[in-house]
Amino acid sequence: MYADPEADDHAVIAASMEHPEAFGELFDRHARELHRFLSRRLGELADDLLGELFVTAFERRASYRAEQPDARPWLYGIASNLIRRHHRAEATRYRALSRVPLAAVMPDSSPAAVASADSATIRPRLADALASLKAADRDVLLLLAWGQLAQAEAATALGIPVGTVRSRLHRARQQLRPILDDLQGEL
Repeated sequence: MYADPEADDHAVIAASMEHPEAFGELFDRHARELHRFLSRRLGELADDLLGELFVTAFERRASYRAEQPDARPWLYGIASNLIRRHHRAEATRYRALSRVPLAAVMPDSSPAAVASADSATIRPRLADALASLKAADRDVLLLLAWGQLAQAEAATALGIPVGTVRSRLHRARQQLRPILDDLQGEL
C-alpha cells in the first residue's frame, strides 16, 4: 500500500508521483460517484469517459493544486471538459428521452408504483428542458444537482469565477422554473 487510505486526496496524488499505483486509491474513492454523474449526462458513454477521465487525471496529477485536499472539484472539472466535447451527444440523449413513450400504466397502487408513474410522466419534459439549456448553464446546474458540488467547487471544476457559476445557475433556474411549475401543478 503506497497511499494511506485515511490520507486526503492531495496526499494520495502526491504519493502517486513516486508510486504511480497509489493513484488507484483516488479511483476507489471517487469512481462510483463520477460514473453516476457521467451516466446521467451521457448514458452509455459513461464507462469510456470514466476511463478517459482517470487517465487524464493521472497524466495531469503533477499540476494538481496542493491547497485542495479534496480532488472531487478537480475530477469533476476534467469530467465537465470531457462532457463538453460530447455535448452534442448529451443534448441528443435528452431530446431522445423526451420522446420516449410512457410505460404501460401499472396496476400496482403502492407508493413506489405511484412514484414510478409520476417519474415516467415528468421525465420526457424534464429531459427536453435540460436539452434546451445552453451547455454552460447545464454544466453548472448538473454539477450542483447531480455532482452535489458546492458553488465554489463547481467554479473550481469549470475554471470559472463563483460569480459566473451563480449567473449560469440563475439563468438555468429562470429557464426551468416555468416548466417545473407546470409539472408541479400536474402532480
